[in-house]
Amino acid sequence: MELRAVERPCVAREVTSLSDRARVLLIFTVGLIVLRGIVAFVTPLSYDETYYWLWSKHLAAGYFDHPPAIAFVIRAGTALLGDTSAGVRAGALVLSAAATWAVWRTAAILLKNDSAAALAALFFNLMPMIGVESLVATPDAPEIASAAFVLLFLAKVAEMGRGEWWIAAGIAAGCALLSKYTGFFLGGGILVWLVLAKRERRWFLSFWPYLGCAIALLIFVPVVLWNAEHDWISFARQFGRVTTGGLTLRFLGEFLGTQLGLATPFIAILGVAGFVFILRTRDRCFENLTLIAAIMVPGIAYFLGHSLHASVQGNWPSFLYPSLAIAAVASSSFAAGVVVRISSRLAVPVAAMMTALVYAQALWGIVPLPRDPAARLLAFGFQPVATEIEKMRAETGAAAILTTGYAPTGWLAFYLPTHPPIIQMNERERWLNEPVPPLEMFAGPLLYVTDVRNDKSAEMAAKFTRVEPLARIARRVNGYVMEEYAVYRVESLRGEPFN
Repeated sequence: MELRAVERPCVAREVTSLSDRARVLLIFTVGLIVLRGIVAFVTPLSYDETYYWLWSKHLAAGYFDHPPAIAFVIRAGTALLGDTSAGVRAGALVLSAAATWAVWRTAAILLKNDSAAALAALFFNLMPMIGVESLVATPDAPEIASAAFVLLFLAKVAEMGRGEWWIAAGIAAGCALLSKYTGFFLGGGILVWLVLAKRERRWFLSFWPYLGCAIALLIFVPVVLWNAEHDWISFARQFGRVTTGGLTLRFLGEFLGTQLGLATPFIAILGVAGFVFILRTRDRCFENLTLIAAIMVPGIAYFLGHSLHASVQGNWPSFLYPSLAIAAVASSSFAAGVVVRISSRLAVPVAAMMTALVYAQALWGIVPLPRDPAARLLAFGFQPVATEIEKMRAETGAAAILTTGYAPTGWLAFYLPTHPPIIQMNERERWLNEPVPPLEMFAGPLLYVTDVRNDKSAEMAAKFTRVEPLARIARRVNGYVMEEYAVYRVESLRGEPFN
């Protein structure tokens, strides 16, 4: 889908009404969001989602893995819709719709073309990174939305020249920091923007950007205080990744290939072409677009550098994708070259096909895979497992269920019908905001449940005088065994339950 008729931003007039083409693109975009909501409400939760759901039962200013935003988002959804898949994911879906609106309006301001702005919103929703990360309730959902609004408010700064928009940008940046620590890269991107965009350098002499920065950091203060009270455990976990591993090219291809898939190939090509076009052009007509490229520079530099010594998880750059969508449309509209023209024509149909395949695989497993990633990560086939475990718990009179991993802890807590206490015996740092289980809970018979690959019954035998195997239960999806769980009866605690 090409936009070669788009006027240069400095020539185009401000958009006051939607063209028919823009309306069609926006209708498709809304349809994608509705489809995402349907998929979200009919598919089971991932183990990460149930882990964050457990966080939401004990709200705090910080957690072992991340800042607290996702816990509050889930708590809001379950307050309205209960402890259901819909309740857990409702907040993430609302945030994805809000992020889409922010991308649309940002593109309208910077490109001054309603069709280009609508295409940016469509690109944003067609990328599997957004189609998946905005479907599930993970910290990426609030961070993506926050990043989109940072862009919008900075575009307002560039458009109107009014300092008050720095306050809004500071609030959005603070929300990004409450979502994930990678929100700091947005601050670095803002600094790069002020350096590269000549018209915006005047803000260095104004108090407004510094006020916005102060607001963002003030919003983040509770996370710092929580870490200070807990031996800086979350900071150590996440910032400790920066220096791991020696120099290697092993992970670079993996990182680039993963992002190519998560953005879809032709949107990725357009995004990179747009990024390069914006940074290379000397045409002052495109100066406002500098914001889009500049905000991505620190994140891209870090992830490329990190991939030279360690693996980069696919979702880590998710907060860059609002900018990537707009950069892709800028390339489609203004950049030259055969590759750009071909990519512009193929971007929407190929991305739509890939998104449809991702959702179809998640819903129906249309391609039989023994280790289907969607079936492995989501709780497909877990309800029969939970029913069997609940039956054994009732028969043994177990007061609680013990685990040695956060994945079974979350799934058992969410899917067991009677919701008995689920206690993870190791990695207690994951549950710092919960009350420590009382010793009385360990007095009677208990069940220990683990996936067989991570069976730690030998460690349990060091804590309990009796560890008796009861059963093995397979989690089956489309005829394949995704996982097998071992169930043990344990009794008679030897000493303290936790190290």
